[in-house]
Amino acid sequence: MCATAHYARIVTLERLGYGHRIRCASIAAMRALIASTFLLLVLFSSVGLAQNAQPSNLFPQQEGFVDSHGALIYYKAVGRGAPLLIVHGGPGASHDYFLPYLLPLMRTSRLIFIDERGSGKSSKLTDPKQYTVANMVEDVETVRQTLGLAKISLLGHSYGGVVAEAYALKYQKNLSHLILASTFASTKEINQALAKMKAAMDAKDRERLDALEAAGLFGKGQIWEHGRYPEEYAKLAWGKGYFPYIYQNHPDPTYDPVSSNTSTAWDVYREMWGSDGEFVIDGNLSEVEYVDKLPQIKVPTLIIVGDHDESDPNMSREMHEKIAGSQLVILPNSGHMTFVDQADGFLDAVRDFVTH
Repeated sequence: MCATAHYARIVTLERLGYGHRIRCASIAAMRALIASTFLLLVLFSSVGLAQNAQPSNLFPQQEGFVDSHGALIYYKAVGRGAPLLIVHGGPGASHDYFLPYLLPLMRTSRLIFIDERGSGKSSKLTDPKQYTVANMVEDVETVRQTLGLAKISLLGHSYGGVVAEAYALKYQKNLSHLILASTFASTKEINQALAKMKAAMDAKDRERLDALEAAGLFGKGQIWEHGRYPEEYAKLAWGKGYFPYIYQNHPDPTYDPVSSNTSTAWDVYREMWGSDGEFVIDGNLSEVEYVDKLPQIKVPTLIIVGDHDESDPNMSREMHEKIAGSQLVILPNSGHMTFVDQADGFLDAVRDFVTH
């Protein structure tokens, strides 16, 4: 009934000449509605973009875990630019000792710190035999794939440099740059360097170290807190034997050779370094002999070391000779913690290398 009446009214209006005006009015109203809708969409989009836009001086942090062959690998990412993945030393340390020293690099690179399996915030494994260089190489690759990274720059410090070398020898197609910081390519060579450090100690301190090592550091009830060294040995080895080669320009006045190593993953350290003392590597790291393989590395490589480094600079010179086209930076008045002793020199060298 209503529909019929409505139709009759339209016909009557059209006969009277109003049909054209009605259609024009309807089209105009529709156009106005479309225009207003478009303006609202633009307004809402602008508000959304304004809310999502980040100031250029703001660097949000992302962190999480990647499941890699049974190990949950912790990662922390911050910064903008091409990815720079950073591997810590130890073995058994964590990424924490890089902080806050490497953070300025976030202005030009997306920094991705990881904790190696069994270390830091990454998960422990019930079988310590799984703590190997080869497995940690696969962890780096799994993190790269899982985070959707293409080619990466890879920085390894100290023991982490060994992992970086092994990664480059297997996966260099995934690398844009390689940075080897205060590291070694031969366990035989680093053992020789450690022996020289021990020989340079005060004679009485060295004799006491020898006596403690001969008695066995981890047997007959002497094991101390899950594989850590006895306190006397730690004070002699790290406090007197190592300290001159850790810092030069900016020694930490609060450094305590006992408490400073409380966060070390000792199960990882014992498995990889060994149990016969700080001045000989006889764990599974003894298999690291890469010197003759280094010429296989063809990616741009930066080798950086301190002139008073516990990783003897002569080893870095040899690596430089073996890797064609590599760059060598020896930081003056610097120990093993080059990025602490010579922060500006270290940061400038790495930044210039990965951005050019």
